[in-house]
Order: sequence, then C-alpha cells, then structure tokens
Amino acid sequence: MAIDDLLDEHEQSERVRSWIRSNALGLVGGVALGLGAIAGWQWWQGQQLQRGMAVNARYAEVVRNYEAGRLPADKGRAALDTIAKGNQTLATLAALQLAKTQAEAGKRDDAIATLRGLHDLDPELRVVVRQRLARLLIDAGKGKDALSLLDDERNPAMLDARGDAQLALGDRAKAQSDYLKALALVDVADPQHRLLTLKLIEAGGMPPHTEDKT
Repeated sequence: MAIDDLLDEHEQSERVRSWIRSNALGLVGGVALGLGAIAGWQWWQGQQLQRGMAVNARYAEVVRNYEAGRLPADKGRAALDTIAKGNQTLATLAALQLAKTQAEAGKRDDAIATLRGLHDLDPELRVVVRQRLARLLIDAGKGKDALSLLDDERNPAMLDARGDAQLALGDRAKAQSDYLKALALVDVADPQHRLLTLKLIEAGGMPPHTEDKT
C-alpha cells in the first residue's frame, strides 16, 4: 500500500474521531432520549395493565355482591362510576346485574333509574338495556315510555316487548302485529316461537300457518 494511501486513511480516521468528539454529547443525548422513550412506553403499558386488572377485579367484586343480593346504599353510583372510567362495557354489565337484583328485591323504581342512567352504550348491549328497561316500565304501567325504547323492527326480542307494551295499553291490533313480526324472525324450533304464539293468541290473533314437515 502506498504512503499516500496510508496518509489518506489516517487523515480520514482523524476526521472521524474529531467528528465524534465534537458530537459526542449529541450522540449520548440521542441514545439517552431513545432509551427514555422506550422506558416511558414500557411504564405506560405497565400502568395500563395494572389499571385494567384493577377494573376487572372491582367489576368481579361488585357483581358478586349484587348476585348475592347485597344492594349498595348509594344505589351503585360510586362503584359503577369507578368501573366506567376504566371500561364502559363492564360498567354496563354491572348495571344490568344491579338492576336485576333491585327488581328482584322489589325496588323496581331503583332498577329503572339504574338503567336510565346508562349512556354511550355498545350497540349490542343497547338492545339488551332498552329491552329490560322497557319491561320494567311496562310493569310500572308506563307502556308509552316503553314503546319509545323499542325501535328496532329487526330484533324479535324488541318486537316481543313492544307487543307486550301495546297489549298493556289496550291496543290488541298493534300487539298482534308486533307479535307476528317477531314470529317471522324466530325459528320454529326456538322456544321463543312458542311463547310468541301463545302471546299472539292471548291478544286475539291467529298464528301463521306452518308447513307440516312430518
């Protein structure tokens, strides 16, 4: 290798060393910043995991109490609010169990208030909440209030409840119509089909004819 080549390589090495010395602080700071970001992300994930586990544990504890018939003095407000901050779906499920326990304990108005206090519902749970609330309202003699909740004509459970509300209000023709719509959406082998048929007959309607497959 020629002397000139060695000098060139030596000069290049010196330039690299000089650049590193001049930028060492920036390099170290960049590495530290990167490591700090990673550590921060891991800490945040750990916090989220711990928070999620705490919410799940609180939900399980609350539901156990409700299932055992233990009703809170504040009608569940504190527990449901705490769970909702971490998981709205779990808060809704806990509220459904609370309302069920309240109704079974003869506290129908409390159960109605519990379900009416639910907001920002998951679409699937919205149907369940509205149906249960509607049935409580029908039992309370508030059929018109119940009807305003039962707006999904593709859901047989809602149509079933709507038929009950119409019947409670004395409108047998509309009750029959809703029961028939619900029957059209339910398989003949489903136990709900027979129940709807009995309700239709009670409302003065005629069950639709089905083919005899025997």
